[in-house]
Amino acid sequence: MDDFENSQNADILIVDDEPMIRDLLENIMKKTNYTCCFAENGKAALEILSGQTFDIVVTDIDMPIVNGIDLAKIIKSKFTADVIVMTGQTKRYQYDEIINIGASDFVEKPFSPREMVLRVNRVLRERRLKQEARKAHEDLKESYIDSIHRLVMAAEYKDEDTGDHIVRIGRYCSLMAEKLNLSREFKETIYYAAPMHDIGKIGIPDKILLKPGKLTRIEFETIKTHTQIGARLLSQSKSKILQMAHEIALNHHEKFNKKGYPNQLKGTDIPISGRIVALADTFDALTSKRPYKDPYPPEVTFDIMKKERGKHFDPDFLDIFITHFDQFMEIRRKVGIFEGKTDQHFTLSERDKENDAII
Repeated sequence: MDDFENSQNADILIVDDEPMIRDLLENIMKKTNYTCCFAENGKAALEILSGQTFDIVVTDIDMPIVNGIDLAKIIKSKFTADVIVMTGQTKRYQYDEIINIGASDFVEKPFSPREMVLRVNRVLRERRLKQEARKAHEDLKESYIDSIHRLVMAAEYKDEDTGDHIVRIGRYCSLMAEKLNLSREFKETIYYAAPMHDIGKIGIPDKILLKPGKLTRIEFETIKTHTQIGARLLSQSKSKILQMAHEIALNHHEKFNKKGYPNQLKGTDIPISGRIVALADTFDALTSKRPYKDPYPPEVTFDIMKKERGKHFDPDFLDIFITHFDQFMEIRRKVGIFEGKTDQHFTLSERDKENDAII
């Protein structure tokens, strides 16, 4: 088979202001399996791209209205197509200059039919390989995250709400990262890492975890060790997700006023991830049923958390949380069952009266 017969199915947009070049390329592509569209300048090409998806755009450089350089830049910023640039002005444009704007290849005019098909085939092969690699990466990531969630659920399997709880924690933290204008990478990482905050509870006796009444001083000291147990379980990983999970497990019970545990960190010495999860975990604990308490009404939860400004919580973070409280409540109502009582029928649990309930 020759190169024409070997070509795969693909959608290609060819952009050139010279009718003769467009006709030449149309005749060349008829021998392939490519489906081709044509545009006479960059503006017309963008109009076509807005309504149709292409694998490759082959474009001339010197064109009226929108030239090929500007067209290539727009395509790379707004569309998914690969770009092949062609020009007869070889003295004005260097190969590395064209590649640096995001083009996948550079073809000099005049070109032979075989050369053009070879270039298109090569770019298409690289495109398909990249797509397969991305798909494999996403599949691996999905399996990885699923394994993490199963591990977390195994650590707290006696709690019927665990599955919903870890989903909510991820969503709360992702929303908080968004409101703090943190990077997309941070937002994604904390979404996956935050559900592992209590993984250290796997090392705490059930009789303490499931105790319905107040904890003794020794029991409370025991349960506080789940932060260090979790940190040890998650330590020394090369994964960014597990690195943040380690940071969160260790620090999510630190308090802004230095009265948290295990290291009594103060203020911004507490990592951002720990300060975010402190808010999210407390909110979810207050609005959820626990062995020692029923869910608290939204109004009560709001007031309890507001009073902890600058004490338990970073004041700036809490202000943002309070501003968007309704969005956090929306997540709470949508994921799992919310059975918050009315304010009139509410009483603090024995543990909350001593302010040690959120463990």
